[in-house]
Order: sequence, then structure tokens, then C-alpha cells
Amino acid sequence: MQPRQRVAILGSTGSIGVSTLDVLTCHPDAFEVFALTAATRVDEMLAQCVRFRPTYAVMTAPERAAELARRCRDHGLPTEVLSGAESLSQVASDARVDVVMAAIVGAAGLASCMAAARAGKRLLLANKEALVVGGEVFMAAVREGGAKLLPIDSEHSAIFQSLPGDAGLWPQVIDKLLLTASGGPFRTRDPATLRDVTPEEACAHPNWVMGRKISVDSATMMNKALEVIEARFLFGVQPAQIEVVIHPQSIIHSMVQYRDHSIVAQLGTADMRVPIAYGLSWPARIASNAQKLDFEQLAALTFESFRAPAHQARFPGLRLSWEVLAAPAGTPAILNAANEVAVEAFLARRIRFDQIHAVNAGTLERLEAGDARTLDDLIALDAQARLVAAGFVRTWERG
Repeated sequence: MQPRQRVAILGSTGSIGVSTLDVLTCHPDAFEVFALTAATRVDEMLAQCVRFRPTYAVMTAPERAAELARRCRDHGLPTEVLSGAESLSQVASDARVDVVMAAIVGAAGLASCMAAARAGKRLLLANKEALVVGGEVFMAAVREGGAKLLPIDSEHSAIFQSLPGDAGLWPQVIDKLLLTASGGPFRTRDPATLRDVTPEEACAHPNWVMGRKISVDSATMMNKALEVIEARFLFGVQPAQIEVVIHPQSIIHSMVQYRDHSIVAQLGTADMRVPIAYGLSWPARIASNAQKLDFEQLAALTFESFRAPAHQARFPGLRLSWEVLAAPAGTPAILNAANEVAVEAFLARRIRFDQIHAVNAGTLERLEAGDARTLDDLIALDAQARLVAAGFVRTWERG
């Protein structure tokens, strides 16, 4: 028998983390949980520690870590509780870890992703912002560390599954990458009414169960803008080789169009356990616990162009992905930081839904990337962008 793979899950109390643990429970002889991390959810983390008994549990908020440590002792658990953001990188690069699931939302997950890459881990990337912010700096860390980078976003996993196993062939055979998008909850809504959208409406995705931030990004289609940037670096294609197709049923998760104009697609139910299981087992395949796709119950598969005038009005942020990829390196980090600030402000009811795009576009116009070549450069640029974006939020909040 092969030894069990030790898994560290960064962001274990979020939707991806919970789905990862569900897949792992199906394969107790193949995997063991080495480390779990979260920010503030002590109750959820304690329940996970009781069930999986990891070596380490990390709470980035120090006061939450102290509470978790006390409660773990009360339960007689062997788990050592660590605190602070630096502990994320510690467990991600631990020599005993074989697999790192990077599921922390936002730029906060970049440093730990870099640590796992430099340590040569099998890195399951659900944190798209690591590539959006890190770009070539992050990809260089993957190459230099000898890490195996496996995409977990359903779209990028679908593309990876649809490509030949030899990455050296990709530049020779790819014509286009076709990222599918559901269109979110406002695909057919009158664009003139979007200013009145509430956080509750924006978080009600028709197909996927996701966290609040990602749900809002889906509603604005900024998630797709970030995925375009991610695909550019993951697969080494030019921005012009990436297209977005609106596919409301979320059955085809993405496609590859080859030089001969044949198209290979990956289909499945809208369940993140499928790409998670593939990332854990690649190049083999293991049970995911997801439901099978029932073709007898399957509705018609339909497609729409995001270039349609109504969709351009509904989703103005999507075009920003190609714009920032044509700008100096580091510009995607500005867009990501501004969007995180804007979405947080919207969820707090400080700005309107339609002002999310205004914050993003205004920050890009106000701030230049300069020459961001290192992780420290990108972190500094991220901080600058957040200050500029916060200024826009304060202005419109007062208005």
C-alpha cells in the first residue's frame, strides 16, 4: 500500500474547504488531514478538529486562536493551535505536507500559496487571486520550487482536463480557451435596475453554492474577469486566445478549441467536489461524492455571447481583464484589490451594486502599476490600490 498523503487545507471552514474534507472522508486510506486553517470561525474549526484531529490548526486572528486552543484542550485533542498569517505559510511549506489546498479567498492567500510553491508541494489552487495578483512572480515560484500546480476553479480544471497531458504541446495545439459563465442571478435583468440590487439578491446564485464575496463577483461577472487573468498565466496563452461564453445551465464547465477547430469540453454537475477530487488524485481519478450527470433529465444546453449589448451593460467589469493584461505587470493586482474593497463595501451597504465597477475602473485610472517584479512589490501595490479604492468608497458613501 502507498503511504497516505498528508493534506493541508488553507481556508478549511469555507465552501471549498468543507467540500475538500468531504472528498477526503471517502478515501481515508489514501489521505490524512495534517493542517486546517481559518480566520475567525472557531465553532466550525473546533468541529473539524474533533472529527479529523489534524496536527495543526491555524486561526489567523490571535484572539480566536487562543479560544480554539482552550477548547481543543477541553476536548483532549492533540492538535497544536497556531496563530497569525505567517502560520499559514508555515503549515503550507511544512516538510511533512504532500498536498496543499489553497482555498483562502482574496489576496490574503497569496503569501501562503507562494510558500507552498517554493516548497515544491502539489498545490491545488482554488485561490484565483494568487495568480491574478502574483502573475508571473507566482508562476516563477512554481517553476523554481518544482511544485505541481493543479487548478481547482471549475472552469480552469475543465480546461486542464480537456488539454493533452504534455504541457509542452499546449502552445502548438491550442487555438482558444472558452471559459463558460452562468451569467449569475442577473443574466436577464434590466441593466437600468441594477443600481437597486441588494446584497441578498447578489448572493443568490442560481446554480452554485458559494461564499458571499465570490457570489457577488459572479453577479458582476468580475469572477470571470479574474478567471481570464488566471487562465492567461496558468496555460501560457495570449489574452486574445481567451473567450467567455455565457452558458446558463453550468453543465459545460469550459472548453478548449484546437487549431483544427475541434472543441473538447468537460461536463458535469455544478459541484466543486469533482475538480477537488481530480486535483487530489491527478493523473488518476477517484470518487468525488458528487451526483452523476443525468442526461435523461438534462435540459437544453444554451449559449450566449457576453458581447451582446445588454450583457455589456450588465457586466461592464468583464472587459477589464483584457485591459489589465495589456497594461504593465502588476496592473491585475490593482484590479483585484479594488474589487475586494468594493465588494466588501457593497456587502456592508456602503455603496450600490453598480458602483462596484465604478470603484474598480476609477482605481485603475488613478493608480499605475510601475515595475512590480517581486512579491514585496505586489504586496505594496495591493496596499496602495486598497487605499485608492477606499477613497472612492468614502466619496460615494457620503454622496
